Amino acid sequence: MAQYFVIHPTHPQARLIARAAEIVRAGGVIAYPTDSCYALGCHVGDKSAMERLRRIRGVDERHHFTLMCRDLSEIGTYARVDNAQYRLLRTLTPGSYTFILEGTKDLPRRILNPRRKTIGLRVPDHPVALALLAELGEPLLSTTLLLPGDDAPLEDAGEIRTRLERDVELVLDGGPCGTAPTTVVDLTGAVPEVVRAGKGPVAPFVD
Repeated sequence: MAQYFVIHPTHPQARLIARAAEIVRAGGVIAYPTDSCYALGCHVGDKSAMERLRRIRGVDERHHFTLMCRDLSEIGTYARVDNAQYRLLRTLTPGSYTFILEGTKDLPRRILNPRRKTIGLRVPDHPVALALLAELGEPLLSTTLLLPGDDAPLEDAGEIRTRLERDVELVLDGGPCGTAPTTVVDLTGAVPEVVRAGKGPVAPFVD
C-alpha cells in the first residue's frame, strides 16, 4: 500500500522530503510533481526499481528514461556535453525540457538506450522535485506518469494513489501541476531536433 504525503508545493516540508529520499534509497518507486506533470522516479542504481518503472509505464528497453538532475553541472557528469550544447542548456535550465544526450561511463548501461547509448536529462523548475534531488544528492531516474491506455499524464494525486497504490511506495501530493509533458530535444545530431513538443517553448529551436 502506497504511502501518501501532502506536501507544500512551494515550501516542501523538510521531514517529508527526507522520508521520501529514504524510500527512494531503499528501492522504492515514487510518484512526485514536476514543473510539467507528475513523474515516476526511483534510484538510478536500482535495477529492480527500474524494471518496475518499465512495467508500470508499459514500455520496453528502447524507452528513454530521464535523469532528473539538480543543476547543469550534474548533467555534465552523466552526459557528454560540448560547448555549444552547454550554452544551450544554460539558457533553458531549469525548465520543462528533456534533452537527449550521449551518456557517460558513470551511468549503468541498462538505463541507456541500447542502440544509441543515450539518456534523457533535465533540470526541473519545481520546488518539490528540486528539494528531493538536493536531499538525495544525486539524480533521480524518472519517467512521465503516463499509464498504458491513457491519453494524458495523471494530474490528480488522489487518482494516482488509487490507481498505483500497489505499484509504488509513495505518492507526493504537491497539488495539480499540469498534464503537458516536457518538450524533448535531441542534442546528439549536428543541430538540435525537437522530438516531442510539450510544455517547454519550441521557439529556441525554430529558425
